[in-house]
Amino acid sequence: MHWICPGALAAVIGLTAPTEVAAAEATAAKTGPRASASLNALDRGRYMVAVGNCNDCHTANFAARDGNVPEKEWLKGSASLGFSGPWGTTYASNLRLVLSTMSEAEWVKYAKQLKARPPMPWFNLNQWTDPDLRAFYRYVKSLGPVGEAAPSFLPPGSVPPPPVIQWPAPPK
Repeated sequence: MHWICPGALAAVIGLTAPTEVAAAEATAAKTGPRASASLNALDRGRYMVAVGNCNDCHTANFAARDGNVPEKEWLKGSASLGFSGPWGTTYASNLRLVLSTMSEAEWVKYAKQLKARPPMPWFNLNQWTDPDLRAFYRYVKSLGPVGEAAPSFLPPGSVPPPPVIQWPAPPK
C-alpha cells in the first residue's frame, strides 16, 4: 500500500490542481458551454478520486500495479486484500455499488456523517465540500456497471483468508 502524509498530499494538490483545471478548460473549450458544466463535474470527481487516494484501497490491485489499472475497473472494491486489527477485518467497499443505492443528496449526507472502521479515513471524507462530494458522486456513477459486493466485515476473533494487512502492525 502507498500512504501519503498530509504535507505530501498538500504538495501534490498544489502541483496537480493547475493541470486538472487546464484539462477541464481544454475539454470545455472543445465541447462548448452547455456540455462543460457536466464535464467539469466529472473532471472534478475524477480529480477527487485521485487526490483522495480512493483507488489505493477501493480498486483491486491498484497500488500493486503502480496505478496502471484501466478506469473501467476503478472503485469496484477489493476482495483480494483485508485489513485486520482490533476491530476485526475490513475490506474496501465497492463504491460503485454503494453509490448506486443512493441519490446524490443521500450520498452527500452519508459522506458528511460517515464513521467507519479502519483504515478508511472517514474523518477526511467528512470534510469534503458539498460540491466536491456531488462531483465525486457523478463521476463514480459515470463509470459504468457496478460489479459485485466486496466481502463483508469479519468481527474480531475471526480468521480472515489471506492476504491480510495487520493494521496496526504487530509489535516486533
